[in-house]
Amino acid sequence: MADVLMFHHILGLTPGMRDLADRLRSAGHVVHTPDLYDGRVFDSMEDAFAFVNSGDVDVDARADAAAAGLPDRLVYLGVSSGVMRAQRLAQQRPGAAGAVLLESAIPISGEWAFGPWPDGVPVQIHGMDADEFFAGEGDIDAARDIVASAADGELFTYPGDQHLFEDSSLPGYDAEATELLVTRVLEFLARVG
Repeated sequence: MADVLMFHHILGLTPGMRDLADRLRSAGHVVHTPDLYDGRVFDSMEDAFAFVNSGDVDVDARADAAAAGLPDRLVYLGVSSGVMRAQRLAQQRPGAAGAVLLESAIPISGEWAFGPWPDGVPVQIHGMDADEFFAGEGDIDAARDIVASAADGELFTYPGDQHLFEDSSLPGYDAEATELLVTRVLEFLARVG
């Protein structure tokens, strides 16, 4: 059994994010799902980015506070923009059991980097091969670098161009890809938990 800290995507803790967490819980894992927006859920990325950039909420501070009350040995799971929090904590908070990065990856060198991938922290990364963000903005290249530097790293790509494809409450939901993603994540959690 793994203890998972899951960070939602830019639109908020949507019903689809809750559903994804529940699927992991149903396999016996403990999944913490902090709501970094205090219940706000957005219909568009533009509105969500405006909210996050407004200064009304410090999502990084809230992510840190969510982690502070939990054991050190966590699997950090992030979805899209939530990867920024999950990956930072997996790389910088001692004791990480693993990281699952969905639809995003931050480079491990250069201006945006949190530093090198830590020794002994397994990682699994998922994204669609034609997603304008994951494939089109260089995240897939960062994912390849992470996996290459990790002693235990896996990168899985899925055919398609949808972003947030694992969120069952959004129009871009891909049930087939999500089923395979959940199977792979559960195998990872069973191994690292």
